Amino acid sequence: MSHSAPNQFRIEGSVAPGFESVKQLYEHKMRTLAENGTQLCVYYDGEKVVDLWASVTDEPGFSPDSLVNVFSSGKSLEAIALASLVDKGLLRYDDRISQHWPEFAANGKGELTVAELMRHEAGLASFSRPLDPDDLLTENIKQNKVGQFIANQIQRFRKGETNRREYHAVTRGWIANELFRRVDPQRRTMGEFLREDISQPLAADAIIGVKPEELARVKKVAPLGFWFQLRQSLTPKFLKRKMEHNIFQLLAKVIRLLPAVRNATVRKAPPPYKGMKKIVFFNEPRVAMGETPSANTNANARGLAKIAAMMAARGTWEGRQYLGEEAWQALHAEPVEADMAFVSTCFTQGGVALFSEASARLGKSEQGLNEGREGFYGWLGLGGSIFQWHPQLRIGFGYVPTSLNVLDLVNERGKSYQAEVMRCVQRLRGNTTG
Repeated sequence: MSHSAPNQFRIEGSVAPGFESVKQLYEHKMRTLAENGTQLCVYYDGEKVVDLWASVTDEPGFSPDSLVNVFSSGKSLEAIALASLVDKGLLRYDDRISQHWPEFAANGKGELTVAELMRHEAGLASFSRPLDPDDLLTENIKQNKVGQFIANQIQRFRKGETNRREYHAVTRGWIANELFRRVDPQRRTMGEFLREDISQPLAADAIIGVKPEELARVKKVAPLGFWFQLRQSLTPKFLKRKMEHNIFQLLAKVIRLLPAVRNATVRKAPPPYKGMKKIVFFNEPRVAMGETPSANTNANARGLAKIAAMMAARGTWEGRQYLGEEAWQALHAEPVEADMAFVSTCFTQGGVALFSEASARLGKSEQGLNEGREGFYGWLGLGGSIFQWHPQLRIGFGYVPTSLNVLDLVNERGKSYQAEVMRCVQRLRGNTTG
């Protein structure tokens, strides 16, 4: 697909008064960056204030209701699912996982806590063999094929380091799902819980485990090709480069990663799925229909933003309580900063990241991750998606692209919208108080 024509995009939607600059930025980025389809939705103070979507004119049927795999943005949904069990008094973050799942204690994992898993400190960033996508279908998960396999896994930590944090990119959700279904009174999976207790009552599209009749709504994701990114990164900005960074900035980021990658346990690990060779494997219907909460939530920006708005409102939305105050506080409590191989992160005991002002001692990766989204909680997804909430400013934020920029490790293109939304809110608040 050509990314060169300047007017090939159909941009639709609206913004509330005071948020016009977000639309201007969105239109500018859609016309200048390498994009296919994107959705941007934002709530402020309980109201939807940004609802924008755009697509290339030859991508049929892309709409604000289209579903897209948001990869690791789904990690915050698995955090909300576990928090619902905390809310019911059935789980605590300092519980050992083996208290609820005795078989998990095998091979020395008996002392591992829920909080350690949710902070990516479980020593289970990869498994000994790939999982069959069919085993991850909801009905097969309930036969305990996955659970039995996970229970027998051995912990592995990064070589020569006391810090135990390593990104559990795919595995955290598989483990958390097995824990969840053992503790949930109805023995549901996270996918079933999300559908019944969050997505349907909120009328918010966010699905872990797409049903066959929903597959037609799912739009495929496509990573930008390496050579395309390389060529673009060599192009100066004034010649309309279609990426934020040039080749030198990208190489600097990659070089900073090398020492961490050398020590990572995932370096020589098998792929997470049987048969997986590339990211586009996630477009396979049988993968979409399975439950991988950490990496294959199919959602749209409207759905994510509404769930984020509920979280920004401390668990209550339109008179209905989705999370009690104590559980909401517990989910956001005890943020601990630690190096996670490619970047220093600050995860709460409930498993969401807190983004705050990057201190001077931290490097450029940390500044890239934090600056422009200070005060937000949540996480982000491979190649672009963002699902975060800002309790202090009462912002719920959702951004979903189909074009994946996998070299943009901290999702800067979506972050620019977060920064602009915060500026709009600060201006509105300044006018109100003034």
